[in-house]
Amino acid sequence: MLNAATLKRLIGRAYLASPLGHYALRQRGCILVLHQVVENDREAAWPHRRGTCIGHQAFERLLIWLRQRFQCVALEELLQQPDGERPRMALTFDDGWRDNAELAFPLLQRHEIPASIFLSTDFIGDSTQPPRRFWWEAIADTLWRTPQSPDALRIRDALWADGAPMPVSLLRQEASNWRSLAIARYLQTLTRLPAEKLEAITALLPAPPSASTLDWAQVRALENSGLARFGPHGASHSILTRLDDAHLEAELTRSHTALRTHCRHPLSVYCYPNGDHDDRVRHAVAAFGYRYALSSQLGLIGADSMSMALPRINVGYVISGRPTQLAWSLFRGAWA
Repeated sequence: MLNAATLKRLIGRAYLASPLGHYALRQRGCILVLHQVVENDREAAWPHRRGTCIGHQAFERLLIWLRQRFQCVALEELLQQPDGERPRMALTFDDGWRDNAELAFPLLQRHEIPASIFLSTDFIGDSTQPPRRFWWEAIADTLWRTPQSPDALRIRDALWADGAPMPVSLLRQEASNWRSLAIARYLQTLTRLPAEKLEAITALLPAPPSASTLDWAQVRALENSGLARFGPHGASHSILTRLDDAHLEAELTRSHTALRTHCRHPLSVYCYPNGDHDDRVRHAVAAFGYRYALSSQLGLIGADSMSMALPRINVGYVISGRPTQLAWSLFRGAWA
């Protein structure tokens, strides 16, 4: 008997090869979203990483697969014309991880595939600032690598005080699949805490020895290549729908100013942190002159798509390891 994953891949492969699927994909463009490209698939496979990580070798296999089946174009080109003689696809990255430059970009150059990178601008560093980390990265990395360290106990106590008690199992010194899954589930519960509390807890940890996010020199170098463009993914990566009007305005202003200060041709596209948006947020983003905005909703892009809430397809470890799984997501996206 076929398991669910195998059945999905078979349906996706059949859809992609069928005249109906080929016709449908020529009418509607596809935007893929990735986050981190890490050294190897084994590192990306842990449950607390697999949603947003893809191994270096798997990433290259994915690029080859995409080139064979899609016309890979820049994001703004796709948004202006989602249909074509071949199915069209645009590649995007969220957050602004350093590996986008060090691991992903050389492969993008090799295969001549453009990419749009959406930066959480408060985390893009320079030589005058100590490296900053996203709260979920800092907490997960501490619990995973040094669960019995003073740093881990410090954040355990702080989270307990904020009403988010940590399961005792997370502090065991064990690199197991179940503990990785427990970390992933615990991180998901922390999203309900206010952003300022999570930032304060992250500040309890020492600054990392090296940055995990891009710096502005790398941003300029990638932009100068002509293969990468940059847009805003918030400033602090705060969920915009949770901010009052004053904080929303400040968040949008800060990222908008940073991109225009450091980039020659920033994108006229906004990327909502966590994909969250509502009427108030969409109007506020549009007031800054953004013509398009990206959500995290599954779907394909057509002439009838809502320009300020465009869908994308997320690519993590599972899809990267088996690109035919992406065909299943394309099938679902066509009917979303």
